[in-house]
Amino acid sequence: MTSYVYVGLAGETAPGREVQSGLYRMAEGDSEWEMLSNGLPEVPEIRAIAVHPEQPEIVYVGTQSGPYRSTDHGEHWEKVNVPDHGLPVWSILFHPHDAKLMYAGYENCEIYRSEDGGEHWQALPVSVRFPEITMARGANPAKRVLMLGGSAADANVIYGAVEVGGMLRSMDGGEHWENLSHGQYLNDDVVDTHGVLVSRLQPGKVFGIARAGMFCSTDYGDHWQHVRIDALNDKGQTYCRDICEMPGNPRKIWVAAGANFRSDVGVLFHSKDGGDTWNRVDMGMTPSHTMFALAFDERRPNRMFCATNGGEVYGSTDVGETWQTCPLPEDARLIYALACG
Repeated sequence: MTSYVYVGLAGETAPGREVQSGLYRMAEGDSEWEMLSNGLPEVPEIRAIAVHPEQPEIVYVGTQSGPYRSTDHGEHWEKVNVPDHGLPVWSILFHPHDAKLMYAGYENCEIYRSEDGGEHWQALPVSVRFPEITMARGANPAKRVLMLGGSAADANVIYGAVEVGGMLRSMDGGEHWENLSHGQYLNDDVVDTHGVLVSRLQPGKVFGIARAGMFCSTDYGDHWQHVRIDALNDKGQTYCRDICEMPGNPRKIWVAAGANFRSDVGVLFHSKDGGDTWNRVDMGMTPSHTMFALAFDERRPNRMFCATNGGEVYGSTDVGETWQTCPLPEDARLIYALACG
């Protein structure tokens, strides 16, 4: 079966921010991107892409008008029937314990759950309030669930990374939620959380990534420690945007980062020991924008991709030992979503 890499363009939802649109696909072994649009909104802003881990022909995307689904690798799309409020979708998760269990994270801190592979959805009672320190004066008031993470060992354990807000956790499948942000303060800055990863190696070990860097917990998020990686900006911090494990090898973890939301520094960090130690990756080239997204091919784990928010896409067929550029069509920028399968 042919494997594909998918790239989604979008932007911020705050008034006056630049937005691009489009969903692109490239087949394994090819070098040309094709635009996918059949059944999608007229100007699709793609902020999330999720490929089914066992049936890669099934692909979900999150748009400004809710989630859409394809059952043929993106050739055709249909709107998913979610009883939502028409808000943008920022994250979609196939739970690692059971792929029939799905979650969708929205702007305005809403989370929806499906227990039958995406056929039926229900809103979850997310009513967590965050301490004031997570909101800077004049900050973007939106609370977007940028990433969802689950425990491969327990279907009831689910986390949500909220921008701007903090970290959420539910231990009962989403019926009750709590705020885990305490311990992620480095100074009086906002807790601008971007991602979460639950270790398959040690189920109680959780990583949180944020504007202020990376944090790690060994007790399911009750307590956090700052993870020391190379500082990339003048605050002595690193803007971390995405995190993922290598399929089949949870000792290998990757983080996409940069100096800031917009910067001329794009960096990958890599751990070979389950997150105990980290090294900056020498890609053999210098990305000129903040690294924004990572993706592995579940069926071919040696195949991985990364992308910057400036429109640069890089691919590797040897788990990041060497990299090649995968240029998008001219003027395609603001990559917000990346997936492979």
